Amino acid sequence: MSAQLEVQLIAIVIAAACAIPGVFLVLRRMAMMSDAISHTVLFGIVVGFLITRDLGSPWLFAGAVLTGVLTVSLVELLNRTRLVKQDAAIGLVFPVLFSLAVILISRFAGNVHLDTDAVLLGELAFAPFDRFELFGVDIGPRALVVGAALFVLNLAFVIIFYKELKLSTFDAGLAAAFGFVPGLLHYALMTLVSITAVGAFDAVGSILVIALMIAPPSAAYLLTDRLPRMIGLSIGIGAGSALAGYWVARWLDVSIAGSMATITGVAFGLSFLFAPERGILATAQRRARQRWEFAEQLLAMHILTHEGTPQAASELHVEHLNQHMRWAPWFAARVVRRAVQNGMVRTSGNMLALTERGRQMAQHLVPW
Repeated sequence: MSAQLEVQLIAIVIAAACAIPGVFLVLRRMAMMSDAISHTVLFGIVVGFLITRDLGSPWLFAGAVLTGVLTVSLVELLNRTRLVKQDAAIGLVFPVLFSLAVILISRFAGNVHLDTDAVLLGELAFAPFDRFELFGVDIGPRALVVGAALFVLNLAFVIIFYKELKLSTFDAGLAAAFGFVPGLLHYALMTLVSITAVGAFDAVGSILVIALMIAPPSAAYLLTDRLPRMIGLSIGIGAGSALAGYWVARWLDVSIAGSMATITGVAFGLSFLFAPERGILATAQRRARQRWEFAEQLLAMHILTHEGTPQAASELHVEHLNQHMRWAPWFAARVVRRAVQNGMVRTSGNMLALTERGRQMAQHLVPW
C-alpha cells in the first residue's frame, strides 16, 4: 500500500471517529468542549513525560485522557456555581491548562520532540512512517490502527448506549426519571471525547481534531432532523472533507491538516447556505413566500369586510389598495395577480371579488 493511500485512509478513519462523538457535542451545545479538551490534553502528555521521561510510555496517553476528564470536571464545577456560564467556564479552564503545558515544555522539555506547532497542526504526511507491528508483522501505520480502533470504540459506544444517549441529550430530566444517570453518561461521553482527541491529534493536530468533531456534525444538523441520519451524514461529510482536503493540499502544496480543516468549513458553509429546510436560501424563500401569503390573506379580508357596503365601489377598486392598504402600486398589482392565480380572488375590470375558496379562507380569518 502506497504512503499516499495510507495518508488518505488515516484521514478518513480519524474523521469518521471524530464525527461520532461530535454529533452529541453539537446537540448538547458543547461544541467548544472539543476545543478545550484537544488543547488541554497536551498538559497531561507533558506531565506524563516529565514523570516517565519516555515519549513512548502509555502513561502519556493515560495522563492526556485524565486531563481531558479534569477539564470537563473543572468546567462543570465552575458552571455549577452559577457565577459563570458554561462557555465562560470553558474559556477560563482550557487556556490555563494549555498555557501550563507550553510553559512546562519550554522550561523542562526544550530539547525533547514535544513541538507545540506539531501538536496544533499535526503532520499527516509523516504518519505512514510510524508503523505498528504485531508479533513481527507490519499491520500498517500506527495512526491508521489507532483511528480504526477509535472509530470502532465510538460506534460501539453509541450503538450500546443509543437510547440513553438520545434521551439524556434531548431531555436529561426525563432520562434521570427513567434511572439512566445522565451525569454518569455525560462523563462517559466526555471521556470518549478525550480518548478520541488524544488518539487523533498525534497524527492530525488539535486544530483538525476540533474541525472534524464540530464542522461535519454541524453541517449534518442543518440537513436532517433524525439522529441516526445525522450520525451517518456526519461520518460521510467528515470522511469526504478529509479526502477532498488531502487532494487540495497536494494540488496547492500546502498543509494537509490545514486544507482538510478548510474543506470541513466549506462543507458547513454549503450546508449553511443550501440546506433544504434550515439553509439561508431556503429560509429566505420561505419568508418571502409567507410574506406573499400574508398579503393575499389581508387582501381577502379587506374584500370580505367591504363587499356589500356603500363604500364597496371605491374600497374594492384595485387602485384603492394603494391608499387603504398602503401598498406600493407594483406590490398591490402582484398581490392581486397571485390571489387570482391561486383562486382566491377574481377581477371584473378593476373591481375585486372573492371566489368561494377565498371567501371561506377570509371568513376563517376574520374574528366575527
